[in-house]
Amino acid sequence: MASHLDNQAIQQYLNLLDAQRENTFAELEGIPPERVWQRPEPSEWCIGEILNHNVLLFRSMFPLVNLSWRAFRWLGKLLKSRPYRTTIEDPYSKSSFPHWTGFLWTPRYSLGNPVPLDMLIAETRQVHRETREFYENKEEAVLGHVYLFDPLFGFINLVVTLRIGIHHDQHHYRDILKLAESLKKQ
Repeated sequence: MASHLDNQAIQQYLNLLDAQRENTFAELEGIPPERVWQRPEPSEWCIGEILNHNVLLFRSMFPLVNLSWRAFRWLGKLLKSRPYRTTIEDPYSKSSFPHWTGFLWTPRYSLGNPVPLDMLIAETRQVHRETREFYENKEEAVLGHVYLFDPLFGFINLVVTLRIGIHHDQHHYRDILKLAESLKKQ
């Protein structure tokens, strides 16, 4: 739990969001465009599909985050002097996590409908920029007391919601880095 005086989590999380994204994109340099759409196995997603999936997840959650903020900001302001949670263990690293739920954000782009890697990178940067713009101008202690409900995580405040999104991206960036390494060896 953080106290209302700890306003550092949001900035740290936004910086992590940017850093892990840019580190991953740097590792993709030099990969031929057709390889971005090469699946490692028929039932596994390729780099392009994973990147699109990450964007779709952020875009689908953003309206819920905005709605929660608009509807419950008053409550967050009322409770902001109380402690609030800022961290969550990486749920995607747990073997009990239902990874099969990814189908809810099935990529729009694929080998049959590819787009340039630059477009996927631009979309990712744009959705992260929108996330930064939403979070940066709000008081963390208020965000820490505005909740939304997620079927997997239950009631989570908007600080933890951001952290879960970063864990999600990180989970898939590890997959992308493995794929990029194997493609560079080919």
